[in-house]
Amino acid sequence: MKKAEISVDDLSLIVNTHNHFDHIGGNRCFDLEVAMHREDAKAIEEGDDDATVARMFGRSMDGMKVDIILEEGDKIHDFEVLHTPGHTKGGICLYNGGTLISGDTVFAGGGCGRMDIGGDVNEMKKSLKRLTTLDVTYLLPGHGPWVNDGSKHIKMAYHMLNGY
Repeated sequence: MKKAEISVDDLSLIVNTHNHFDHIGGNRCFDLEVAMHREDAKAIEEGDDDATVARMFGRSMDGMKVDIILEEGDKIHDFEVLHTPGHTKGGICLYNGGTLISGDTVFAGGGCGRMDIGGDVNEMKKSLKRLTTLDVTYLLPGHGPWVNDGSKHIKMAYHMLNGY
């Protein structure tokens, strides 16, 4: 944030792309509202440390909350919420017509988020297929590097998951 010259005071909202601890564990470090898709917010509300994989990190979701429930088509500034289940039931991407914030739905290099911890391979295939129809220049995944030829990487992920 310092490198980008952004202050914590400039932030108004945390948007979580999914409910896994490695993405949401730091929420409580900020005094900000948290937004997440309805399907993934359930695990937070229920304190499900298995669904959030908090237990894998030796942690707990106690005290975590979701303030704003997101649905397909909601807007956050210039970004549209796209429900992209597969890695989790309530995974989302954020798309503004050229940039895709993809969380763990799709990574640079043609990878996608693992589906063995609450995900579904058939849902991931559908989500990736949907994303192949978008014109994505900047792909900003939850892990690894960002790329400026995002559509290519999304198509690679779709083809790799489908075995061709």
